[in-house]
Amino acid sequence: MKADATLDCVGLYCPMPIHQTAKKLKELKPGEVLEVVASDEGIKEDAPAWCKATGNEFIGMEEHGGEIKVYIKKTK
Repeated sequence: MKADATLDCVGLYCPMPIHQTAKKLKELKPGEVLEVVASDEGIKEDAPAWCKATGNEFIGMEEHGGEIKVYIKKTK
């Protein structure tokens, strides 16, 4: 999936991946996509829930050998 920016959260545990995601998303323009790379399984539930709570769009998720990639589109 094509992303405008990537955030490396490998090795970070809840709530840090979401905290870092919120911080990084502030740097993007509406419509841009952020790829978050994480190793914490919690991101699978946290990212969609955070998007729903903040109004950003959860685009999808990929898993590759212990790495979880989530894609979030900034809407505001």
